[in-house]
Amino acid sequence: MEDTIKAGAILIEDGALLPESLGLESEPRSNGWRRVKNLDGVGLDRRVREAGWTFFYLAGEIKANVFGFDVEKTTRKATTRLLEILKSDKLNCLEITQVACKRFLGMPYVSVSGHARHIQGSMFLSRA
Repeated sequence: MEDTIKAGAILIEDGALLPESLGLESEPRSNGWRRVKNLDGVGLDRRVREAGWTFFYLAGEIKANVFGFDVEKTTRKATTRLLEILKSDKLNCLEITQVACKRFLGMPYVSVSGHARHIQGSMFLSRA
C-alpha cells in the first residue's frame, strides 16, 4: 500500500453507496476512507456518468496546514483534517489538488488542498 498522498488522488468513504458497474480498484486508508487506484478526477467522473450517476464537484477549495518534521506523517494528519470536514458535511469523496511542503519561521509544515466531491444516483445534491 502506497502511503503518500499526492495531487490528483481521489479518496472515497468506505461504505459509500456506489453503482455496482463502477468496479473501482481502491486501497484502504485510515479512518474509513479508500484511495482510488489508477483513476484521477476526470477518469472517475467519466465512469460515474457512464453508470448513470452524478459525480458532484463542490466549488471552493478546502485546505489544511499541519506543522511537523516527518513529511509523510504530517501529510496524513493534514489529509485526515480534510476528511473530517467532508464527514461533517456528509460528503463521500475528496480530490486532492495540492500537497506542498513549506516552512514558516524555520518550522516545516505541510499544506494539503482539495475539493469536496460527492457521488450519488440523483442529479440533485442530497447529503443524506
